[in-house]
Amino acid sequence: MYKIFDAHTHTYPEKIAAKAVQNLGDFYDFVPEGDGTYDGLSANAENSGVRGFLLFSVATNAHQVTKVNDCIASLAEKSRRQGFQTVGFAGMHQDYPDFEGEIDRCIKLGLKGVKIHPDIQGVDIDDKRMYSLYAVMQERGLPVFFHMGDNSAQYRFSEAKKLSRVLDDFPRLEVVAAHLGGYMAWDDALEYLAGRDRIWYDTSSALWAMTPERAGEIIHALGVCRVMFGTDFPVKKLEGELERFLKIPLEEKERHDILYNNAARFLHLDASELQ
Repeated sequence: MYKIFDAHTHTYPEKIAAKAVQNLGDFYDFVPEGDGTYDGLSANAENSGVRGFLLFSVATNAHQVTKVNDCIASLAEKSRRQGFQTVGFAGMHQDYPDFEGEIDRCIKLGLKGVKIHPDIQGVDIDDKRMYSLYAVMQERGLPVFFHMGDNSAQYRFSEAKKLSRVLDDFPRLEVVAAHLGGYMAWDDALEYLAGRDRIWYDTSSALWAMTPERAGEIIHALGVCRVMFGTDFPVKKLEGELERFLKIPLEEKERHDILYNNAARFLHLDASELQ
């Protein structure tokens, strides 16, 4: 059995999870497989080799920010009490009035980074309103995790070339470009992001949209040492994503790195767990 860290999961409070999952499916015009709750996520991972999760939620307006972050911190702590090496990332919205104050509060809550979903939030990655957030994150040495890419003409907020500009403007900022650098926009990811420093990727919401051979080509072009396994729960459940991943033509060491070791390095988990 492989050691696994799921580096892309979304969880919501039980009372709003069903509505949040429905809204997600409506936005992308698909039916998510999971229920969006932490208990659903952890049950799906039972007896599967999962060592932990990277937990997110998205703040769709400024008023949600503190509630979202309190919830993620609480769920991450619950997960750690259950024995998982779970890490939570804060949500942040472009209209929140005090980036620095909330980031410092989140650090005290034990959160280790920020997740931004430009398309759902309606903000370009390189929007100048976001630059003060990036400055805080760079100063604190914390990463920013971006949803990347879309195949709809009206959603161009998370284009790879926009992230490339941010990397130029913030030379010490560490980022993750989700979905192998760009959901349904992988050619752009290879053009603008491959070979850049301080950038990581995950496999979520990508493998079901391409052949295993194409996935292998993209992973090697982006750099195996920079790619982490992720399900995008509740979009997909673990079993199917793992099955798709294991069909990719990779060496055994590369599989171990993507499934666990790279996330352990990125999140500074226990080095003794590395395979």
